[in-house]
Parts: sequence; C-alpha cells; structure tokens
Amino acid sequence: MKFAIPSLAAAVLAVLQGCAAIQATPPSAVHQPMSVRPEAMATAPAANGAIYQTVQARPLFEDRRARRIGDTITINLVERNTAQKSANANATRNGNMSAAIGPINRLPLKGLNGLELDAEAESDFNGKGAAAANNAFNGTITVTVIDVYPNGNLLVSGEKMVAINQGNEFIRFSGVINPNNVTTANTVQSTQVADARIEYRGSGFIDESNTMGWLQRFFVAIMPF
Repeated sequence: MKFAIPSLAAAVLAVLQGCAAIQATPPSAVHQPMSVRPEAMATAPAANGAIYQTVQARPLFEDRRARRIGDTITINLVERNTAQKSANANATRNGNMSAAIGPINRLPLKGLNGLELDAEAESDFNGKGAAAANNAFNGTITVTVIDVYPNGNLLVSGEKMVAINQGNEFIRFSGVINPNNVTTANTVQSTQVADARIEYRGSGFIDESNTMGWLQRFFVAIMPF
C-alpha cells in the first residue's frame, strides 16, 4: 500500500500531461521572436528651450510604411507552387559464348573429343517513376518588424492564431522585405519576401487524430519492408 499512492499519482500526472499536450502550441521554424516592442522614444525634451523636438517628430507628409523596429506590415499570401518530375530507364544486355574441342590424338585426353560448351546470359531492366505536387496558400497576415539590417531591409515575423471549436489554427510568417517593394498601403506580396518561412499548423484533438501514434511510428521505423 505504501507504493500504491505514489504510483497512482504518477499515472494521473502522466494522463494529465498527455491531455495538456493535445492543446500544446506546435513548434515553429519562423524567425524569432515573432513580435517585439518598438524602441522607446525620448520622453524628456532636450535642453534647447524649443517645443519642437526632432527625436519625437515624424514628417507631416511622410507615408506610413513600416521602416522601424516594432512597425507592422501586412503580408498578402499568394503562394502557388507546382512541380512535376518523371523518369524512365531501360537497360538490356545479352551475351553468348560457344566453345568446342577438336580432335585430340593424345590418349589421356581422347575422352574430350567433340566436347562442346554453350553459355548465354541475358539481363533486362525497366524503371519508371513520376511525382507531382501542387500547393496553394492564399490569405493575409500582419507581421512585426523585429530587426532592420544595415542596408535598410526589414526582418519581419508574426503569428495569427484562430480558435475554431476545440482546436487552434496557427498561421506564421517571417522573412526579409525590401522597403522598395512595400506599397503605399503598407502591404507586400509574399512572393517578394526573401528567406520566407510560411507555416500553417494546428493543435487539438482533431489534429492529433491525423497524427500517427509514437508506438506505431516506432514499428514503422524498424520494419524491414
């Protein structure tokens, strides 16, 4: 009885951890962090006696395109990838060999007179393979500038989480944007983003039901056929 209570508690804890894992946030490969606060601006005015301070000013006719750490920008997801591959291989090889022994006058070898040897080998190989993929991803996501490179390019990253019924859907995006590609509406096409990383993942019991269990994956990994 001394070991019954700890064992039961350990079993209950394992079950609770398994239930919590169903709603766990899936891992991500996008640039981190996925959000950042803007740099703090100087609050105390400079000791120059002026009301106008350049450190806190933004030109009146300046557009509102993202350019600083903490600024946001909208990404139009217009990804469409199509790939096809086909391969054929044929190989044929034939070989023939014939040998005969003529008359032998020596007594010890007379038994070999008229001996003939024929050999034939044939090899044939046919191989064929094909693969095709067609992927489309459309939508929008607003991300945050997390770094500004010395050449002015913007490193952006962000996440959108949508709770649907008893599961969560995560849309994540990160990449490097050339400010010249940003429109006056502060948007950019995903096809114009360098080093783009786009993810669409889910969590919940629906996503778990589409995933092979760890024990089944173990047996699939060690099966020789």
